[in-house]
Amino acid sequence: MIEYKNINYKYPGAQNPVLNNLSCSVGEPGFHALFGQSGVGKSTFARMIAGQLNGFAGEIEGREPIKVYYSYNLERLPGWSGVGEHIDKVTPEANKSRINEIVESFGLSACIGSGFSKLSLGQRNRVNLARYLLQDFDLLIMDESLANVDEATREQIIFKIKEMFPEKSFLYISHSVAEVSRFCSNILVLRSFIKRPQALTINGQDDVRGKQVVKKDLEETMLEIVNAS
Repeated sequence: MIEYKNINYKYPGAQNPVLNNLSCSVGEPGFHALFGQSGVGKSTFARMIAGQLNGFAGEIEGREPIKVYYSYNLERLPGWSGVGEHIDKVTPEANKSRINEIVESFGLSACIGSGFSKLSLGQRNRVNLARYLLQDFDLLIMDESLANVDEATREQIIFKIKEMFPEKSFLYISHSVAEVSRFCSNILVLRSFIKRPQALTINGQDDVRGKQVVKKDLEETMLEIVNAS
């Protein structure tokens, strides 16, 4: 668990801050979400968690030397590289036994011999996410990582991630209220810098394979998120 207290960040030359006295915690094991309207700073905060963005003010407590990876939509692999060859090359030896299981459950078996440039946008995002899941990580941030992937395949992938990595932490960024309400345990709602507090936490339905989510409960969670945004 990482505690962020009174975090402030403003892009150079910008008139207003993106993050203004933001306080929240992230990193608890499970499948969680970071949700908010466009422009409130979701990707900015995600990159900060991943250590890719510095120059902010505030306190960070409880940050052990953990491995955080940041996967995002439209991230590219070498276009000339074969998918299977690339995945095998970047996967640590101890994790290679998981390659086939992830490739099959992600619906990527048919394109394993193709070059990355030959894939559809949805296939590219799935390949990119697969290579991160095959690393040694403590927290994986998924910033629109399943964009351009059909609903049924997204469901299958999320269920598989939960089954394979119950002890790991995930922070899922999506613009779909229904999706984060259904699949995530906790939803961190990031709001405009003028609101106090800038972040609120909503309990999600944390759906898993075989569980029957009650429609009324899902709708109530969705309404909570919309009202908090």
